[in-house]
Amino acid sequence: MATETIAHNDIHSEEAGWKGASRPFKASYGKLMMWYFLVSDAFTFAGFLIAYGSLRFSMPTWPVPDFVFSTFPGGIEHKPLLFVTVMTFILLASSFTMVRAVQEGHQENKRGVVKWMIFTIIGGLMFLSCQAWEWNKLIGEEHMTITENPFGTHVEAGEYLEGDGHHIEAGTTFKAGESYLIHKHDGEWHPIEFKVTEGPDAGMVKEQVKGPKAFGALFFFITGFHGFHVFSGVVIMLIVTVNAATGMYRKRKNGYEMIEKVGLYWHFVDLVWVFVFLLFYLL
Repeated sequence: MATETIAHNDIHSEEAGWKGASRPFKASYGKLMMWYFLVSDAFTFAGFLIAYGSLRFSMPTWPVPDFVFSTFPGGIEHKPLLFVTVMTFILLASSFTMVRAVQEGHQENKRGVVKWMIFTIIGGLMFLSCQAWEWNKLIGEEHMTITENPFGTHVEAGEYLEGDGHHIEAGTTFKAGESYLIHKHDGEWHPIEFKVTEGPDAGMVKEQVKGPKAFGALFFFITGFHGFHVFSGVVIMLIVTVNAATGMYRKRKNGYEMIEKVGLYWHFVDLVWVFVFLLFYLL
């Protein structure tokens, strides 16, 4: 009888304690849903980056990042990775300003939240401007598109290994000009000169070589997809900043949780860029 009474009391206490509103992992519903979204988005980016890596390492030749990304605004040439380093610094700095906005929110400091959110928005806009310049350079001047890649395929020593649809034997070196690329002029591809240094055909020959088409398509798609996330984040931050300035979140007395949720998204965007930077600009 005593046992039945204890069991009944345990069941009653469990039913009384479950109101359908407990917080899993001590996180609010909004933050939990944001984490669900970020995990699913992480799988999407992982699929794209794994596909790029698979193609990149399954092909015998691939454009060398030190040559592809070697320009800097103001006519500065032959500065490998300098511009993308500036882009990365801007994005990481915006993560710091976002952290400061979240900290000010926890202290219910409306003015501090608005100030640091504005700095974060400026960082996002600067990153998007840098990406627009890079795309304009690659498309407008280097003529790289999703279907054509002007970046020739070679190894560090300048030795061509394979062209587009045909093979050039090892020992064939390219004649370097202002850049190692071949370019379009008046809408036409022009051949580039090669000097065969070995074999009976030693001498000057003309041949046209273009890089793997997948490089341009993957670069614009993946960096564009990431850029869309940055753009979306900037728009959301603008809306949230206006709401914070009007005192909407201060009335809720929840430590500006909306700023924290937007911060989770922004840190995720920054983290994804680290992997994009690694695959496209370093490997």
